[in-house]
Amino acid sequence: MRWPAMLCLLALTGLSPAFAQSTATTAPPPPVPSDAAELAAVVVTGVQPGPGLWKVTRKDPATGDHVLWVLGTLSPLPQSVQWQSHELEQVISQSQQVLLSPSVTFKADVGFLGKMFLLPSAYSARKNDDGQTLQQVLPPPVYARWQLLKQKYIGNDRGIERWRPIFVAQELYRKAIKANGLSKTGGIQANVDALAKRYGVKEVPTSYQVVIEHPRAALQAFKSSAPHDTTCFIRTLDSIEQDMPAMKARANAWATGDLQALRELPDSERRDACVSALATAGFAHTLGLDDVPAKQQAVWLAAARTALGSNAQTFAMLPMAELLKSDGYLAKLQAEGYEVEAPE
Repeated sequence: MRWPAMLCLLALTGLSPAFAQSTATTAPPPPVPSDAAELAAVVVTGVQPGPGLWKVTRKDPATGDHVLWVLGTLSPLPQSVQWQSHELEQVISQSQQVLLSPSVTFKADVGFLGKMFLLPSAYSARKNDDGQTLQQVLPPPVYARWQLLKQKYIGNDRGIERWRPIFVAQELYRKAIKANGLSKTGGIQANVDALAKRYGVKEVPTSYQVVIEHPRAALQAFKSSAPHDTTCFIRTLDSIEQDMPAMKARANAWATGDLQALRELPDSERRDACVSALATAGFAHTLGLDDVPAKQQAVWLAAARTALGSNAQTFAMLPMAELLKSDGYLAKLQAEGYEVEAPE
């Protein structure tokens, strides 16, 4: 049974893709007026091709080449785009397996009653200690910025004022990207699932599983050793106030297959800050969350090597950032002797 508690919520609803990224943070940029998000930036709509596929080849004189085709994923993406990639359909239809994106899953064998008893505890872990409000735990200038963005994207929700900043940041970000014509996933996974089902291709998870042996103790550890919420919260405000035009431009570049633009457009530091808040918190080491990026990478690379050894053709997905950086997942395979080709 997957653990329905706080950690599962946090890792699987917004932060999971970021676990594959660097956890380094830098000094926050100076705040700017919230109306900076009003800069003109139009999100593309209609049928779009998406990016080309990376090609990883394992040469085998005896059986011929074994090929792994990789799609770079991105978040957020245009909300109203109909993604139609003929190349993707052709590749999946001729593949023996589909490797799913790296992820983190939580498992705790607590049974049905245990699950019911954990839910109230998980809900309380979302709140600030001693019933404090955001106004009490945030610096006054940060709280003032939050109030402006809250009215714009959330409205008069008094209950959220008692949440921990890291949870508030997730909710605010979700509402903000939706209001700006963006979607967290863009329907990529749904399209891949549909094609795999249509052609009878097996989907293979590449998730790093965290086993929670003592769920109650884990929740208590979170409550007593919370992550550095404020840094994540400030980065989220920065991202919504300043980075929305760049987010839209990156989403457009992905949808239209413009890899050069993706290389040049700056990415938000929000994910890194929020992941770092989790990875450096006191409870992270106990649960095996302090070195998730390395463990995720190891799981995916092992699955890729197996697929390249046994399948004539395989399809896979990875975060676009891992494909574009010099020390990403495919760079590791290239260093091991596999041939790697980027799309034109």
